[in-house]
Amino acid sequence: MIRVLIVDDEWMVRSMLRTIMESADDVIVAGEAADGAEATSLARSTRPDVVLLDIRMPRVDGLDAARRLQGLTDPPKVVVLTTFDLDEYVDTALHAGAVGFLLKDATANDMLAAVRSAARGDAMLSPKVTRRLLTRFTAGDPVTGPRADAERRLEVLTAKEREVLVAVARGLSNTGIAAELYLSEATVKTHVSRILAKLGCVNRVQAALLAHRAALLD
Repeated sequence: MIRVLIVDDEWMVRSMLRTIMESADDVIVAGEAADGAEATSLARSTRPDVVLLDIRMPRVDGLDAARRLQGLTDPPKVVVLTTFDLDEYVDTALHAGAVGFLLKDATANDMLAAVRSAARGDAMLSPKVTRRLLTRFTAGDPVTGPRADAERRLEVLTAKEREVLVAVARGLSNTGIAAELYLSEATVKTHVSRILAKLGCVNRVQAALLAHRAALLD
């Protein structure tokens, strides 16, 4: 059972999210919080697997809360949920350790999929957000710009790690990667951990964006 903490300053949004989460047989709502400070406190006591986190909230906003949550022992996975898809929010959320970023106009199925992906240790971005990020991060001069820098960073990877990274960038889960590359899930997890460590990435989303910048999927 996946334990979810819902964090949003609007009670109607929290109620809607609770209804969506409780419609699934494999998800249980561990609690609700109205701001980032309350979220951090509740996360300590309820030990959720995933936190659905709004960005714009009073007192402590979602971005600050994401950083605080990452400082906890065995921190929960954070999926940022917001009406705002401005690039600086996405960047800051990802650097704070968020593994998912969804807009509030996402479908119920997408929200549940994001929670399940996060609980598995995978990552999910709104398709709209992904397109904007990839457009921005892959722009620039091919010799001196972001692509060349990304290609240099990927030089530390082995051939197999590059294969796994491409699969991650395509959005495959560890299970999917294992099936496609004929590896065990444990081996895939080891490869992903090594890739993140070598590239200095906080999560799979950052690694995937780096792969796109290096044009590995072209």
